[in-house]
Amino acid sequence: MNNSIEYLEKQETPTGVEFSKNEFILHVEGTSWTHRVVRHIRTTSWPGRFTLTNQALYFEASGVMSYETAVKIDLSRADADQVKPTSTGPWGAPLFDKAIAYETSELSEPLVIEFPEMTSSTRRDHWLTLIKEVILLHRFILKFDIQNPIQAWEIHARSILGIFRLHAARELTRISSPSPANFLIFLLYEELPKGDYVLTELANTIKQKTSLRPCSANSILKGLNIYHVDSFSMERSPEENMNNQTDSLMSLGPTINQVREEAKEVSVAKATVEQMKGGGIADSLLVLVVLMSSVKNVLPRLQAVLSLERPMVTLFIRSVILIVIYKEMVGFAVALIALLIVAAILWARVNRIGERCREIVVNTTSDQTMMESIVAAEHSLNNLHELVKKTNIMILRIFSIIIGKAPKVLFQNIQFFQDPLPTLNIAIVISYLQQANAVMWAMIAVAVLLVVIQFKYIVMGLTLYSFIAVSRIAKHMLNEQGNRRLKEWWESIPVIPVRTVSSRP
Repeated sequence: MNNSIEYLEKQETPTGVEFSKNEFILHVEGTSWTHRVVRHIRTTSWPGRFTLTNQALYFEASGVMSYETAVKIDLSRADADQVKPTSTGPWGAPLFDKAIAYETSELSEPLVIEFPEMTSSTRRDHWLTLIKEVILLHRFILKFDIQNPIQAWEIHARSILGIFRLHAARELTRISSPSPANFLIFLLYEELPKGDYVLTELANTIKQKTSLRPCSANSILKGLNIYHVDSFSMERSPEENMNNQTDSLMSLGPTINQVREEAKEVSVAKATVEQMKGGGIADSLLVLVVLMSSVKNVLPRLQAVLSLERPMVTLFIRSVILIVIYKEMVGFAVALIALLIVAAILWARVNRIGERCREIVVNTTSDQTMMESIVAAEHSLNNLHELVKKTNIMILRIFSIIIGKAPKVLFQNIQFFQDPLPTLNIAIVISYLQQANAVMWAMIAVAVLLVVIQFKYIVMGLTLYSFIAVSRIAKHMLNEQGNRRLKEWWESIPVIPVRTVSSRP
């Protein structure tokens, strides 16, 4: 760790920058060709030096003889969501996933920094982790309103010490880099379940400190010649320091142990989830079909009940639903359903269903030949394409009804002297107005009904209609002419023309 600290102490201050009080360099790259750093601005790229301190980020573009004035990004008021991984490439093409993007109001466009590597994106991930740790450090200070300089520096010292330890561990194990979260406390407890409990207890413990203690992170950094300018206050007696240290361990110990147990359980659960993420889209679809098979088995039974194949059961269910709506006992019905679910869970435990169902087996074999599979896939893709087109048309028709007038393009196309069929365009304009008026009058009628009639009676009517619509009675009451008029009305609504362009406006 001493070598890492000595290396960082030898680094020069960014060009044109004067560090604030108690600001120290935590990581630097871009000073050698083996660890190049490139900033991307639209289609141009600028190599330079990238510096991280416990207060800010600095990028200095490489000049002819020296570095240009550094661009500063203040991290004390930043949010962890502002920095994210991104892809870059020549002429702005997102080809290489080895960069980070930082969005801030201080710059007109995001700060995009690439860390070129031959194979993996280890350097990018390392920088991303360190930046998030510094951001979470300042968010911790703001959240718990820590204003005492010594207390605030103790928090900085813990994070700085963790970063130095991470540098030392990476130097020792170059082949397999350690997990950064094991060294960075704020990033670690931000990700762990119930880690906020530890951070809250840590804040309460630090707020009790008013002077420098021998075993604190502040004292350890002071021994490494990194110290706070206000940390030379008088130390407490050894007995008082020992008592405070014991109290801190007693308050933090149970909380940390609880978080560790929670983390073990979550790690086991995440391991089972990662197995599901490993398959491709074909395997995922097969698993979905198998999981939904139970629902497919329930649908025929539900259809039999609704279609009066079992008249007594259908009549009973209708009566219960109508009584619940009329008596306004929806909350009681929801509570009863919740109790039935609890009873089903208890039944599964008593019968040890979980022990018998240790895994779900999905058979990926198919009776189709390769050619049949290709044709079926093409047919499914065509069906999806048709569904997308119908959805677009539906949205455009609804939008045409809402605006209630012909778009400007249609008015421009009405050329009474050049168009041989001007009456067709006029008919389209009139059709827009007629459809909009019909929808407005229908919505006014619905609004009046909702005001005059109690809502529960409307719900009861809709419930009865839904039961009748799927029963055999509906076949005798079906009004084919009315359905045809409704379909013709919907198809008579013209859509707003859509023009696709290949160039940016």
